[in-house]
Amino acid sequence: MPSQMEHAMETMMVLMEKEFPGFLENQKDPLAMDKIMKDLDQCRDGKVGFQSFFSLNAGLTIACNDYFVIHMKQKVKK
Repeated sequence: MPSQMEHAMETMMVLMEKEFPGFLENQKDPLAMDKIMKDLDQCRDGKVGFQSFFSLNAGLTIACNDYFVIHMKQKVKK
């Protein structure tokens, strides 16, 4: 049975795939999301502290940069 943390991580991946369908295809590093999710629980205690949460947001921002640049360029053209 998956832990609460594993379930939350899986839920987040599903959310990203549904809400940002081009997210995974437009990354510089296709494995970036997996790396970020594995590093999220730094203390391996099943909890996410502020530092881990902040690291997640920073990592996602970096990983999504190309996606958002493309999206904004398309939006301006319309």
